[in-house]
Amino acid sequence: MHGSLTAPQASSSIDVLDLFRSVRTASRALGRPLSDADATVQSMPDASPAKWHLAHTTWFFETMVLGQHLSDHRIFDPSFNFLFNSYYESIGERQPRPKRGMITRPSLDEIFDYRAHVDAAVERLLMSDPAPEVITLIELGCHHEQQHQELLLTDILHLFAQSPLRPAYRDPSPVAVSAVDQGPAGFSALEGGIVEIGFDGQGFSFDCEGPRHRALLEPFELADRLVTNREWMEFMADDGYRNPLLWLSAGWATVGAEGWTAPLYWRERDGQYWTMTLRGEQPVDPDAPVTHVSYYEADAFATWAGRRLPSEFEWEHAAAGKPLIGNFADSDRLRPRAASPEEAGIRQMYGDVWEWTRSAFLPYPRFKPVEGAVGEYNGKFMSGQFVLRGGSCVTPPGHIRPTYRNFFPPDARWQFSGLRLAEDA
Repeated sequence: MHGSLTAPQASSSIDVLDLFRSVRTASRALGRPLSDADATVQSMPDASPAKWHLAHTTWFFETMVLGQHLSDHRIFDPSFNFLFNSYYESIGERQPRPKRGMITRPSLDEIFDYRAHVDAAVERLLMSDPAPEVITLIELGCHHEQQHQELLLTDILHLFAQSPLRPAYRDPSPVAVSAVDQGPAGFSALEGGIVEIGFDGQGFSFDCEGPRHRALLEPFELADRLVTNREWMEFMADDGYRNPLLWLSAGWATVGAEGWTAPLYWRERDGQYWTMTLRGEQPVDPDAPVTHVSYYEADAFATWAGRRLPSEFEWEHAAAGKPLIGNFADSDRLRPRAASPEEAGIRQMYGDVWEWTRSAFLPYPRFKPVEGAVGEYNGKFMSGQFVLRGGSCVTPPGHIRPTYRNFFPPDARWQFSGLRLAEDA
């Protein structure tokens, strides 16, 4: 998840101060259950240590905001500019991403001290009646940090999954049982035509969500719920991972190279599939949405099912007008939830799992990156990535929109990524 901003309507300093405090408090709470070792280790090059996430989001505020707009700010530690920069080439040298787990110092406690130092300065700046562009930049920093809150959780899950102890990030106590939909997915018909796509200018968005533009859609049908673990087991039982006719060429090569036979974190134990979750290892819930599958796997499953993945424009058109409610991080489940039979129409559009679309992450017509360092984040990633929509069970509440475009490479599996089927009408 990445982003730079588009904010035609600046929020007030009071609103952004409230947002800043709530976001920073939420990140601190995410880090508190972790030991210093938990927060330091990096389980793979694509993941980052929790300590790095907590420090990098703070570095953003110190470097992009305080260093430019608070003249008497005291830099906490000049070496942090090298340690906690991410992709900002224009700002200077940085620790190589695959080696972020080698940063054993500073300690987690020192990172929390760093956060407190920067928090006090940002709050002082917000209470000094700053210029609208400063308020907008701080608002961007808050949304950027919410992205890293989700990444912190997905990266911790990947780290804990490497341990033979299968540790739980949170109490593994079971959640309340409720009625679930065990029937086959239904399909809702949606008309084609010229539709409006992209951010409409009301509130905050990242630059890649605009400019708003027209897209032509052919009539299509969209599944009324996400693909489930039960359906995925049927795909596996029908040699889905061993049939090259179902796979894109690059996907089939990846299956062979990586030895994929099931979603990430699944393992068979005593004739039952188990999966690693943020609440420890648990039996796979057959009625919950399948998660931790790549674009390649999602596309192969859709081919096996005689369907296809929706385009991101079809998804956005179907989501228009639906309430932004779902199983997000604040539900405290920290894993996907089965569809409810009591809900009518197209369900699970928000939360549970990010939904792979068949759309490559490309610029919209008339897209231009934001000027300056904050413009480095989205435009330069518009190659070799696919778009996901809708948020997941670890997405912070309030951090999703119908126009939100997440993106990852087609072989990425460690995110809470799943799928919904579509077909031509």
